[in-house]
Amino acid sequence: QVQLVESGGGLVQAGGSLRLSCAASGRSINAMGWYRQAPGKQRELVAAISSGDSTNYADSVKGRFTISRDNAKNTVYLQMNSLKPEDTAVYYCNTGVYWSGSYVPFDNWGRGTQVTVSS
Repeated sequence: QVQLVESGGGLVQAGGSLRLSCAASGRSINAMGWYRQAPGKQRELVAAISSGDSTNYADSVKGRFTISRDNAKNTVYLQMNSLKPEDTAVYYCNTGVYWSGSYVPFDNWGRGTQVTVSS
């Protein structure tokens, strides 16, 4: 099983930026996604990237967040710009596949990294 370790979270003021990293070990990764879960809310897909670097984003983060990958390092990144208080959540990375153009997650999660955006 692939082990996933997220890093890069923290406290930032609204309008600021953070870059999250997800390092995968165990075997090469295929598609990967970033999810987030705010208190009292369901976990939601933020962004995903295929093995061929196709990407998709939640409407709430389009134009502000960018997902990318470094296959040599087996690492996926999430660059988050123009952060808003509503982006506050625990962010998790995940492995999965693309099926008919949509990202389908495996039940394989990291421990998450906290992102807090102050107003």
